[in-house]
Amino acid sequence: MSCRHHCSSGLEAIPVSTLNRELIPRTCSLPETSVKTRVPARSNSLRLQLCFKRCIDPLVASALVFLLFPLFVVVGLLVYLEDGAPVIHRRRVVGMSGEFDAFKFRTMRRDADSILASSPALLAEYQRSFKLLNDPRVTRFGAFLRKLSLDELPQLFNVLLGQMSLVGPRMVTAPELAKYGPHKAILLTSKPGLTGYWQVFGRQRVSYEERVRMDVYYLTNWNLGMDLTILLRTPLKVLKMEGAF
Repeated sequence: MSCRHHCSSGLEAIPVSTLNRELIPRTCSLPETSVKTRVPARSNSLRLQLCFKRCIDPLVASALVFLLFPLFVVVGLLVYLEDGAPVIHRRRVVGMSGEFDAFKFRTMRRDADSILASSPALLAEYQRSFKLLNDPRVTRFGAFLRKLSLDELPQLFNVLLGQMSLVGPRMVTAPELAKYGPHKAILLTSKPGLTGYWQVFGRQRVSYEERVRMDVYYLTNWNLGMDLTILLRTPLKVLKMEGAF
């Protein structure tokens, strides 16, 4: 896929408001009215940054797949030995061009759906935040993978397929879009990211409303420096295993 193609997709339709003095503040607020998803003009500098982002995504993803291939094999084998096939879980999520399957190493038991359906309390908790603090569906090895975010490594192939970006907003399922209210339109103007603002500054310990705020702030204040900051902070956040479950 050419750089020209990448330069003409992705964040180009996202409005960029004036940046705060801090690049990524700890708190951010949602606009009082719905966010416009298109602007008539854009600076040449920002267009160049967008072009660079779309060109660098497949290059970095290709390099990481090559370097981490032995790790892919080992993790896949251990997932299979603990709970059999399938090794890869396909999570149906929403992207710029509609729904697609986001790849992850499977971290849950094969009967995960029946476990959730059989417990009204767990189901209610899941419907509130689409997460479970103490999830009985997760396998022992799966819990380890989640702590280090290794379960998300297969999403590098989603980046290569042009469905995701290295840095972007959270990937969400179709039912989750309702929680974005008037801001769901802007979410769909960008590819979801392998890492992002929420993963670095919030992770699982923040409320769903705050996750929405983080995504909206990222999308309306995007520049290449913000992406680089997120990329540099991601390894440290992962190694600290803060807020991951």
